Amino acid sequence: MNRLIPREQIADEAAVSRRAFLQGTGLLLGFALTGASTESVFAAPASRVVENEVTGTFAPNGFIRINPTGAVTLVIPMAEMGQGVYTSLSMLLAEELEVRLDQIQVQHAPANDALYANSILQSQITGLSSSIRAFWTPLRQAGAVGRNLLIAAAANRWDVDPATCHAKNGVVFNASGSKHLSYGELAEAAAELPLPPAADVKLKDPKDFTLIGTPAKRVDSSIKVDGRVRYGIDARVPGMKVAAIAISPVLGGKAKTVDEDAALAVKGVRQVVNIDEAVAVVADHMGAAKKGLEAAAITWDDGPNAKVSNADIVKQLEEESKKAGAVARNDGDARKALAEAAQRLDAIYQVPFLAHVTMEPMNCTVHLQKDRCDIWVGTQAPTRTQSMVAELTGLPKDAIKIHNHLIGGGFGRRLEADGTLLAVKIAKHVDGPVKVIWSREEDIQHDMYRPYNLDRLSAGLDASGKPVAWTHRIAGSSVMARYAPPLFKDGYDFVVVESAAELPYAMPNIHVDYVRVESPAVQTAFWRGVGATRNVFVVESFMDELAHAAKQDPVAYRKALLGHNPRALAVLSLAAEKAGWGSPLLARHGRGVSMQFAFGSYMSQVAEVEVADDGSLKVKRIVCAVDCGMYVNPDTIEAQIQGGTLFGLTAALYGSITFKDGRVEQSNFHDYLPMRIDEVPVVETHLIKNAEAPGGIGEAPTSIVSPAVTNAIFAATGKRVRSLPIDTDLLKS
Repeated sequence: MNRLIPREQIADEAAVSRRAFLQGTGLLLGFALTGASTESVFAAPASRVVENEVTGTFAPNGFIRINPTGAVTLVIPMAEMGQGVYTSLSMLLAEELEVRLDQIQVQHAPANDALYANSILQSQITGLSSSIRAFWTPLRQAGAVGRNLLIAAAANRWDVDPATCHAKNGVVFNASGSKHLSYGELAEAAAELPLPPAADVKLKDPKDFTLIGTPAKRVDSSIKVDGRVRYGIDARVPGMKVAAIAISPVLGGKAKTVDEDAALAVKGVRQVVNIDEAVAVVADHMGAAKKGLEAAAITWDDGPNAKVSNADIVKQLEEESKKAGAVARNDGDARKALAEAAQRLDAIYQVPFLAHVTMEPMNCTVHLQKDRCDIWVGTQAPTRTQSMVAELTGLPKDAIKIHNHLIGGGFGRRLEADGTLLAVKIAKHVDGPVKVIWSREEDIQHDMYRPYNLDRLSAGLDASGKPVAWTHRIAGSSVMARYAPPLFKDGYDFVVVESAAELPYAMPNIHVDYVRVESPAVQTAFWRGVGATRNVFVVESFMDELAHAAKQDPVAYRKALLGHNPRALAVLSLAAEKAGWGSPLLARHGRGVSMQFAFGSYMSQVAEVEVADDGSLKVKRIVCAVDCGMYVNPDTIEAQIQGGTLFGLTAALYGSITFKDGRVEQSNFHDYLPMRIDEVPVVETHLIKNAEAPGGIGEAPTSIVSPAVTNAIFAATGKRVRSLPIDTDLLKS
């Protein structure tokens, strides 16, 4: 049943004033649908708004709702955090349902693994660049089932064979086209028909696609432009208070002294909540909460991790990495081949801790009551969050209502529920709903960081320079051991060795192992690209070292190892061609290449850099070739390539979280630097179209860019970069 907001509460979009536009006014249309969230992401056109409940909704599965007004709603199973998944998933449904993209409204799915689990991750999780891969078939099947039932309903009314009818743009036509019925007119009748098994419904042949594979405008653009968009931080609940939070600067510490009287003396402050690892000041608005938190003058007992520094962490990694680890791959006899090789190379690579620094800082609004808990948040993992809150509160899972929102940047940070759990702990002490907002400083200094890794590599070359042995030992934290313990077995973490254990290159003797090393002072988590962001840098940099040792061109050297892998060879060749590989460059200019297979997609990048005599670096151009199989929206892919490349490039140039006395030294964008607009290179994207299964794209460019740049630096200066971020002092002439 639909509960729609009365017409008079929705402003005419054409009449919105400039002031109202800039102030972000506008209403969201609320639905109350069986199995769906009560909050719609987009407002419906005014012509679709009715004041009374509507009956006869057609809902053949968990994804589609069509009511008699003709409104088509897609209940989106994955979180939208800027990657364009609302558009691409809508395209999958629209293609088979035979509606236009602009006929679909989207709505957040509730926390429900039974209906909305990602088949790759086995849970309702947005990550691992898996949304299209996981829902390529289910959403198309959902659309095809809906289309067939609507056609059957029309055929029944006309007393004709359904095979003689067809659908287009939300309308069913008879054979001659003289009769037609809209989906809205057919919704009630279609809802009465028996559901065919989705697997029995024939899907379109890709050659017949009219929408999939074509450029489409983002369906969420308008609400972001005119201010109707609601992120988690925008949540507003009647009676809501706002809390500013300070978390122990050292993991494992707790508050020692809190001047509650001074905090309560600030106008608008209502209470101070001390939950040991954090202190929150609850107020009528954020300004008062922040002033109250400052007035509280908190001092901390730092606990057992008060003396931990980066040097301690690196020393531990260096020592542990000398030990044998859990074997991820062992082909041939790498040790014997190394001993017999004509030439041996050894290298140590290091990558630092990285913060996520999403544009929207961590936040969560909670209303905890005796028999239920409502949570307004942007999360990549709603069912995981629901389960953890249930465990914390003692409430049953179905009493935990996750009202998911659009996310102002996720990058893996919002796979974690730590911010929500802190908000729930605070809400236990607050009468009514409370919104907890982290400052940028809290967000950076209490992130869950990409692990610091130290890698040891060795390779043996024969007399012609061809690699005959390759060994790679990875030492660092295991996120999976904490996040999903059953998937961490016998010391092995498949995420840590991603893009290291499965090289795209043909080599006869390979040994890859992993040594788990944890620091008690640091919490680690997934970071846009997971294991690939570390391993592609290491593998592709070392591969460049082999090419140099063999005195061969880096592209030609890689091509010689890819004869068995035509898709990888194709992207490498295309990137090199489009970048003008081999054409002359000025002094201290260089090109570097990298390639990878990750997230089900093949990708290659060529970076062109200029290194001044003083060591300053300018990345001038990046050319990317990608084969992600059958793709949905090429515009989204290009945007993802651009955004992911710049995200990874920022980390390569500046990204580093360091610890001193147990504390994170960085605190805001003055010392955890983002790229500035004048530093941004031209990023070119070239797609290879084929009929292979879809691959992921969101994290892939983040992983591949750093070695392309550091290999280009070597080409320009002869200086090899083996640790990130790039130290420009080492690049001086």
